[in-house]
Amino acid sequence: MAKAKNIYFCQECGHESSKWLGQCPGCKQWNTFVEEVVEHKKSTVSQKLISAAKPVPLDEIVMKQEDRFSSGFPELDHVLGGGIVPGSLVLVGGDPGIGKSTLLLQVCQNLGAQQVRVLYISGEESLQQIKLRAQRIGSFSGSLTLFCETNLELIDEVIRREKPQVVIIDSIQTMYSESIASSPGSVSQVREATSAFMQLAKGNGITIFLVGHVTKEGVVAGPRVLEHMVDTVLYFEGDRHATYRILRGVKNRFGSTNEIGVFQMQEQGLVEVENPSEYMLSGKPEGASGSVVACLMEGTRPMLLEVQALVCRSSFGIPRRTAAGTDTNRVNLLMAVLEKRFNMRLGECDAYVNIAGGMKMNEPALDLSIVLAIISSYKDCCIDEKTICFGEVGLSGEVRAVSMAAQRIQEAHRMGFTTCILPKVSIDTIKKPEGMTLIGVKNVQEAVRRIL
Repeated sequence: MAKAKNIYFCQECGHESSKWLGQCPGCKQWNTFVEEVVEHKKSTVSQKLISAAKPVPLDEIVMKQEDRFSSGFPELDHVLGGGIVPGSLVLVGGDPGIGKSTLLLQVCQNLGAQQVRVLYISGEESLQQIKLRAQRIGSFSGSLTLFCETNLELIDEVIRREKPQVVIIDSIQTMYSESIASSPGSVSQVREATSAFMQLAKGNGITIFLVGHVTKEGVVAGPRVLEHMVDTVLYFEGDRHATYRILRGVKNRFGSTNEIGVFQMQEQGLVEVENPSEYMLSGKPEGASGSVVACLMEGTRPMLLEVQALVCRSSFGIPRRTAAGTDTNRVNLLMAVLEKRFNMRLGECDAYVNIAGGMKMNEPALDLSIVLAIISSYKDCCIDEKTICFGEVGLSGEVRAVSMAAQRIQEAHRMGFTTCILPKVSIDTIKKPEGMTLIGVKNVQEAVRRIL
């Protein structure tokens, strides 16, 4: 008989302990330990398998080119690094109601049109509920099959028997194994289910998409080892009350990380936004002070965003500092630079900084745009609508270089901007686009003299 004993697991990071602890030694979170029963089974590996196992020299390993196939969404293919890799394990996380299931059901629709065999396994919805959502999206081919089950052993048997090319698991927190006594969604169950799906994906060449719930902090619920085991981790971001959604890749073994795809939620489902810069700049006010356009990078993709600032006289003893879409501490730092280097009496004013469109950015290239927007609002002077700027601002007011300056300028030229304020150290390495004026500045004083 297998021996069973009680082990305490941290629900945040998966740290194990023989006794209950108030604070986790691994992630330093409080009241995250839960008790679970763990059975220790005797190893069943035969002596024949043990004798056959041996390491392989690096020179003898034969490389093979992975044949990717398209998901039907160029934005999703871009985030995945060029398409879906057979045998990969992809984790998709996001807030409730953000559109994870809708996106994957639309991927099933696109793959079905390519005659790819897809199995959609749901542990949260019935067949009729999935059918209602599918009717809203559109027509589906016969290569999509549905299965509602949460038992891991039954799901394993169905996948091996049906042999699909792509499997959707919605969601990983609802799956459970009868060999583990803990409840579904616990650390042990999530770890066991992910390990089982990883063996299925690698052993049979099946691409498996796992839908993961997120905690109130915005990270995937369950142990951190869940993200370490999968090949790709995608986060679906955005406000449920807004129309756009951002799919961000934070881990990818087959491509670059920090790539994003932009989608717009409509009645028929999610629609790709082919030109995110134009979408983010739509509705920009004309002739308004405190508004400037910045060019930022999301992975390898340049995006134009409007940075807004409102500076007004404070009615209270302590002025307010509010930032939406960027770091409030960074805004306070930049305002301290303006007070020290420019003698601007911002300590008597309230300051509100906003990135229009609901985007969240913390790139250093945003500094110059925030500074110019604050100065524009403080002096009530307008910045030319065809001017764009980017650059990092230091504590002495200097403007430092940022990466990928050429790509930023090309995107600004494509969107019709005629003037670009950028760090002077970057201007010598950039080919000037026709009809565009590049202004290199060493510090904030030069930037203010040129555009205000």
